[in-house]
Amino acid sequence: MIAQADIVFVPVITLGELEGGFELGSRQKANRIAFGEFLDEPFVSVLELTSSVARRYGRPFAALRRAGTPIPINDVWIAATALDCGGHLVTFDGDYRRVESLDCSILSVDTVGD
Repeated sequence: MIAQADIVFVPVITLGELEGGFELGSRQKANRIAFGEFLDEPFVSVLELTSSVARRYGRPFAALRRAGTPIPINDVWIAATALDCGGHLVTFDGDYRRVESLDCSILSVDTVGD
């Protein structure tokens, strides 16, 4: 799916989450090198947090709370970033199904490589 994309946006919040995973993992150096090479690809751009993203954050945050189905705060920021840029979110995290109006694909380990 990502291989077919013309451009890949990576929310800056995702960078932080991956850094945390690298710190906890046993392959810190190798993972950072591989991810750095991915980020250096000309079709990959990092999406920063902006005031526009912050304004987008409020609606899904409140809707999820009202419904009694909150998701982790970083995931709300990632969803807001995708909503703001009009992007299609590709993730393994099923929590994103609960974000109204979010265009996303939830992958499973079985779909990787398809």
